[in-house]
Amino acid sequence: MASKDTQNHKSRGPPGLLPGTPDPEQSLHISSFIPKNQLWQPDLPPPGSLPSTVNLPPGLEYLSQLDLIIIHQQVELLGMILGTETSNKYEIKNSLGQRIYFAVEESICFNRTFCSTLRSCTLRITDNSGREVITVNRPLRCNSCWCPCYLQELEIEAPPGTVVGYVAQKWDPFLPKFAIQNANKEDILKIVGPFATCGCFGDVDFEVKTINEKLTIGKISKYWSGFVNNVFTNADNFGIHVPADLDVTVKAAMIGACFLLDFTFFEHSLAGL
Repeated sequence: MASKDTQNHKSRGPPGLLPGTPDPEQSLHISSFIPKNQLWQPDLPPPGSLPSTVNLPPGLEYLSQLDLIIIHQQVELLGMILGTETSNKYEIKNSLGQRIYFAVEESICFNRTFCSTLRSCTLRITDNSGREVITVNRPLRCNSCWCPCYLQELEIEAPPGTVVGYVAQKWDPFLPKFAIQNANKEDILKIVGPFATCGCFGDVDFEVKTINEKLTIGKISKYWSGFVNNVFTNADNFGIHVPADLDVTVKAAMIGACFLLDFTFFEHSLAGL
């Protein structure tokens, strides 16, 4: 009898709490070791555990919840000092500023030096565990309103090895235009930019439109970060505003489109001044 009473007493937990409830003092003791001011991606349910995440590419489950994706380019101090082009690195965050992905450019020094913003490269996007979830391939292409062929293009893989979409520049003599395409290279959305993309004293918005360009469903904004940052660094900040229920593979393509816009219109360094 004594052993039964002892076992029942242990299962009840601390006085005044429901059975099975952890001791708050113990929880406080454990949580005191967690670093403060650390912003990480919140825990996600296992892939496929929710109906809305069934059959999604692995690693893109979190994109299904987002209607705002923030992309922050890391400042390259070496490039600032030497006036040279270095490999780009980007933090991809949610609206709360929590990092969900990290993107690193892979390119050779020769291309960065002599091809500059037109260079071919690969951007590898990893989650917070270091797993590569998206691969963006950019070939060497032209970029001129006078040349209607061989324009800019990106290929998006998610997961790596599986092509889910493309971003293709469309020729227009006045406005920058791009198309978001599916894996079969069929246009599904258009991106239309302003006539002037310099953004000297304000944000620059590229509207995301339907194929006929009659309805705007979102935008990609290059945020104004001040005169000093814009002129003396190559660090750019972008915001992708899209419907939360947009297909995650299209959202992945929008991230790739943001990189392409950065290379095409906003990439610069002290070497180009």
